Amino acid sequence: MQIVTLITDFGQDDHYAGLIKGALLSEFRDLNIVDITHNIKNFDIVHAAYVLKNTYAEFPEGTIHIMNVKTYHDKKSDFLAFEKNGHYFLGPDNGIFSLAFEEDIQPLYYLSKEEGGVFNMKNIYALAVAHIASGKLFHEIGLPVDTMERRISLQPVMTNGQLRGSVIHVDNYGNVILNIDRKLFNQYCAGRKFAVYFKRTDPITQLCNQYSDVPIGELLCLFNSSDHLEIALNMDRAAEKYGLKIDDSVIIKME
Repeated sequence: MQIVTLITDFGQDDHYAGLIKGALLSEFRDLNIVDITHNIKNFDIVHAAYVLKNTYAEFPEGTIHIMNVKTYHDKKSDFLAFEKNGHYFLGPDNGIFSLAFEEDIQPLYYLSKEEGGVFNMKNIYALAVAHIASGKLFHEIGLPVDTMERRISLQPVMTNGQLRGSVIHVDNYGNVILNIDRKLFNQYCAGRKFAVYFKRTDPITQLCNQYSDVPIGELLCLFNSSDHLEIALNMDRAAEKYGLKIDDSVIIKME
């Protein structure tokens, strides 16, 4: 069965996800639809891109990934289709894919749109999924285009002997994920002693492998499953306790 994943900001209480699923199955019945999440914060393409980037590769090649976040809330409401690393991606051209994938993506295709109705994206996705699932030539899925909408996310900065990063996500457990990955951290620290500073707390001076490496309620940092540096409390909520929010700064200094 053709696997199709969904990432949306619809939430769990409304019927919108059901509309898309119904349209997909009406157009092509032999689908395995996987809900990655419908709980992206409304219009938060940064969070959605983070989720997509860190989940899509766990699915088999040939999977179709539908991103439907912040759709039809800009004057420009085109939809994109492209293939990358053996996977297919469908979603609005609102910058979300440029946040998920740093490198340029080619070729790109605009999907045909129907006039009328604020929810006609369900038909756009259904036709595109049926096109791919039925084995038609991918380059016939839409009109080729040269570029997509781009959004620039905050990047870590190395200045004056310190690495300045920022919070990019707070998960359901109150864990705080930074835009500093393992590769950059190792490049900067190079095995030397370090100290992680944020807010007005004592710095964190060592990495843990597991949350349970420290007593319950104690502060720690580790590399999470996405290889991003994470600030956490063992069995508690670091974001709330220390007032950490999206875009807050975190500084790593060498001792």
